[in-house]
Amino acid sequence: VQLQASGGGLVQAGGSLRLSCAVSGRAVSDYAMGWLRQAPGKEREFVSAISWSGSSTYYADSVKGRFSISRDDAKNMVYLQMNELKPEDTAVYYCAATLKGSTYYSGSHYYADYLGQGTQVTVSS
Repeated sequence: VQLQASGGGLVQAGGSLRLSCAVSGRAVSDYAMGWLRQAPGKEREFVSAISWSGSSTYYADSVKGRFSISRDDAKNMVYLQMNELKPEDTAVYYCAATLKGSTYYSGSHYYADYLGQGTQVTVSS
């Protein structure tokens, strides 16, 4: 499966961006999906996850209430709506996939089987 993230850019603090992840090679419905991010000089961290059915979603405490993950299985797409962006949200954002039936989220950690190329998000103060 191939994952291609897009939608990043430069935005002022308080603004919004919508990231998209295009899934190809296999149906997105076969996967739980997640978003991870990595800021300069820091380790990659969990941002959000959604179950293969879409019935369960999870968020890092730092983005809860501001970010929203969704999936459109008909379009083979996953989205991350990011509102009220802060300078500390600046990072490269990665789309991730985990095969259905596998553990994909536990203890604020996302277990990825596949990781796509990232998209840069820069939030200016």
